[in-house]
Amino acid sequence: MAGIKLPPEDSEVSQARPPAAAATDLISDDDRSVAADSWSIKSDYGSTLDDEQRHADATEALSVANFRAASDYSSDKEEPDSEAGQSMLGFQSYWDSAYADELANFREHGHAGEVWFGPDVMETVISWTKSLCIEFSQGHLPNHEEDGNLESVGQSAKELSNWAVLDIGTGNGLLLQELSKQGFSDLMGTDYSEGAIDLARGLAERDGFTNIKFLVDDILETRIDKKFQLVMDKGTLDAIGLHPDGPVKRLMYWDSVSRLVAPGGLLVITSCNSTKDELIHEVDSFNQRRTSSSQETETSGEQEASRDSPLFRYIDHIRSYPTFMFGGSVGSRVATVAFLRN
Repeated sequence: MAGIKLPPEDSEVSQARPPAAAATDLISDDDRSVAADSWSIKSDYGSTLDDEQRHADATEALSVANFRAASDYSSDKEEPDSEAGQSMLGFQSYWDSAYADELANFREHGHAGEVWFGPDVMETVISWTKSLCIEFSQGHLPNHEEDGNLESVGQSAKELSNWAVLDIGTGNGLLLQELSKQGFSDLMGTDYSEGAIDLARGLAERDGFTNIKFLVDDILETRIDKKFQLVMDKGTLDAIGLHPDGPVKRLMYWDSVSRLVAPGGLLVITSCNSTKDELIHEVDSFNQRRTSSSQETETSGEQEASRDSPLFRYIDHIRSYPTFMFGGSVGSRVATVAFLRN
């Protein structure tokens, strides 16, 4: 689940994407069964968590927080876009099928498969992320005045080669290969599709990237107990949001991601379905929900500290993507935003 293809006219995914109203007609009973299990883990970490309970908890939080799907945030949309809000791309069955084809092409012809969002976007994300991490390791954060904590952050930050990096929804793993070329070496990629992981492992072995580890794992019910200084997401949150239960699953996503990013670590999200402001809004909603939940069990002093310390805060975004004007607003087809975990 590496990401969502951009919608050029010749995009196979764009042509394959059905209207939401017809989606149920295209899903067989077997597909429904696969989709129902789409968030379970196929790994050596054991059985999954109680998905029904997690779903119920997230649904309750959604109703309390009045959380909205990212597609509903834009001010130029008076009503939710049902076609944009749901898609086959939200189901694991779609990705299993897609990566089965790409794995067959790799084995027969040596093809690496699609570069999600295109090679130009991936190159931009890699270069920008490397610069951000170097700046961060030197004790500087963009768009923020230096405070008393930054000096210690800079002193404790390790060289990039020692940074633990996780790519969520890695797909064919090409993003991690590019990060390895830039000096990162402690690299792990996860995906809930076994076909994607088989492809990523095959490509990494062929291309000599033996330092990259790959694991079949579902971000919504991750069994990984390691924390990472850098967590990358290039389109995975987009795909999660395209599931019929997207708003609930996005809440589950943030709960899981918050446990994977190390304190003082960075989360870099690239999306073609959400703008920078929408991603920041979503993070703010998560912070507020977490604060409200923690106030029920903490003392008054802890509550005050919790209010003043949101778990994630925005630090920067890529400004070099091409922009366009629509409805009097300026936007771009892709947004890449970095958040610091406090």
